[in-house]
Amino acid sequence: QVQLVESEGGLVQAGGSLTLSCAASGRTFSSYAMGWFRQAPGKEREFVAAISRSGGSIGYEDSVKGRFTISRDNAKNTVYLQMNSLKPEDTAVYYCAASSIARTYYFTSVGGYDYWGQGTQVTVSS
Repeated sequence: QVQLVESEGGLVQAGGSLTLSCAASGRTFSSYAMGWFRQAPGKEREFVAAISRSGGSIGYEDSVKGRFTISRDNAKNTVYLQMNSLKPEDTAVYYCAASSIARTYYFTSVGGYDYWGQGTQVTVSS
């Protein structure tokens, strides 16, 4: 029901910033909680950030708190991930995801999401 298309990532120096966006198809974007996950080579996909359907509830993985900001614009069917003070450890393929299961809040696990973006590479150099 939902198709997610992510913006291009990029190569950023440590300490730099980058914003990712994820555009969703359909007319029911506001019915889905949205999340961002990332996967480094040889590692499992891990939770980064999530935002509830209304945008009223937001959560972050501990290592990105204070540096990353997730937001959504339901009128534009788009979710964003603003990444500041990037570290080499942030290097990964970043995926946006949509959850039709979450109601008021959101899930932090991969299993809580039904739809996934194609993934975009973010590389942070030292």
